[in-house]
Amino acid sequence: MKLFVGLGNPGSKYARNRHNIGFMAVDRIAEDHGFGPWKSKFQAEIAEGRLGGEKVLLIKPQTFMNRSGQSVGEAMRFYKLDSTDVTVFHDELDLAPGKVRVKAGGGHAGHNGLRSIHEHISPAYDRVRLGIGHPGRKEMVSPYVLSDFAKADADWLDDVLRGVSDGAGHLADGESGKFMNAVALRTAPPRSSKSPAKTLKPDATPAPEPEVDERSAMQKLLDKFK
Repeated sequence: MKLFVGLGNPGSKYARNRHNIGFMAVDRIAEDHGFGPWKSKFQAEIAEGRLGGEKVLLIKPQTFMNRSGQSVGEAMRFYKLDSTDVTVFHDELDLAPGKVRVKAGGGHAGHNGLRSIHEHISPAYDRVRLGIGHPGRKEMVSPYVLSDFAKADADWLDDVLRGVSDGAGHLADGESGKFMNAVALRTAPPRSSKSPAKTLKPDATPAPEPEVDERSAMQKLLDKFK
């Protein structure tokens, strides 16, 4: 069994915040893959289903971001799982908007949700880092992550969430490379190698076709020495 944890803050006030992209990711997975209804347990909203060859529990902690580890630890202990069975989906300031990276273990880089999970289950869990970009100055970080995504972000955000959902089965099976390929097909689809045909402007004159020399080889040779 795997635990897929989306990080965010509970309540409609925060629903479209950049900080809540983790909630958005697991919501999309639940919707696309036919998970059961969301229920309240482990100080969280949970939904059960299958991805790839694994049974997966989706978790959205309702303890607010800086206490996310409480519900994650509670669920992990209940199912007698190891921290390596946990994958956390979270916003990442150090990645450009629309970029996605998978990481195993490591530090929390000041992210309050990850910091709390570190404290409750150890740093040895997987993360899916969902880039939201950085506002530029440290003092702007808090209002930035607690603000809603801009309308201009709608397209890339939808592509990221769809890509994460497309690859969720691979992620559950431990195939992070295939997961990243699924994300890339949404966020950076391959371009056709064929160049589009050039079209003339309405008032453009087509170039004259080259004249065809219909003389025989012998006639060409004779004409050359005239």
